[in-house]
Amino acid sequence: MTAQVTQLFNNIWQHYLTVTPSAEKIHQLLGSGNDVINDHVAYRTFNIEKVGLDKLAAHLLALGYKECGEYNFEAKKLYAKHFEHADSTQPKVFISELLVEEFSPEAQAIIHKLVEQLPEEAVTAENFLYSGRQWQVSHEDYQTLLAESEYAAWVAAWGYRANHFTVSINHLENHETIVSVNDSLKDAGFTLNSVGGEIKGDETVKLEQSSTMADHAEVAFTDKTVSIPSCFYEFAKRYPLENGELYTGFVAASADKIFASTNVAA
Repeated sequence: MTAQVTQLFNNIWQHYLTVTPSAEKIHQLLGSGNDVINDHVAYRTFNIEKVGLDKLAAHLLALGYKECGEYNFEAKKLYAKHFEHADSTQPKVFISELLVEEFSPEAQAIIHKLVEQLPEEAVTAENFLYSGRQWQVSHEDYQTLLAESEYAAWVAAWGYRANHFTVSINHLENHETIVSVNDSLKDAGFTLNSVGGEIKGDETVKLEQSSTMADHAEVAFTDKTVSIPSCFYEFAKRYPLENGELYTGFVAASADKIFASTNVAA
């Protein structure tokens, strides 16, 4: 089972790298030649039954993952859960879904039109979590969604791929603090997400996070090809609970700001 989990995340990572070339450089920078432990991977979807959060989670539950927490993002109109594997060296997975019914009739119609194009069997296929976009979308529809929700526009353009991977700072040999990691990234020329400050969270909530701003990659829309934000890399430092074990959950207030890493205006 562990080998299957490892293979799945290797495939997800390779697919992520195709539109996030900076991640390979960051991996080398922070790992200094050693392997980097992945804290978690994040996914985005719509709360439409065919592609809802639970459909993505099914691929993880089949490999021994368990549901461990749920989160609400009222301003962004999102609901999320996170999943953990019994083998703690395997990455946690954070899956969020857009509450489609809370958007305008125009945006809802576009989103339903996209999901209807996706074959039912694509969702249960072994490669679904690294299958990318399997629907046609116009740049005009992308812009319409973007005006209401950056998140909706991102899913429309990129489909099913890891939105980000996350370096576990706790497992790095050359960095003990998130400040040290951020400084190394900035020195190497990477731009950090500064929404709400470069560091989201603190020791009191048991989790500190930071992230790069997303790379840009070309998307072939039906009417034109445009370079837009793709995926990003996150960094997490976890603190121990009273029992001495590291906190394994997520902090909604911090995650809310991490979502801004794919903002188009940045």
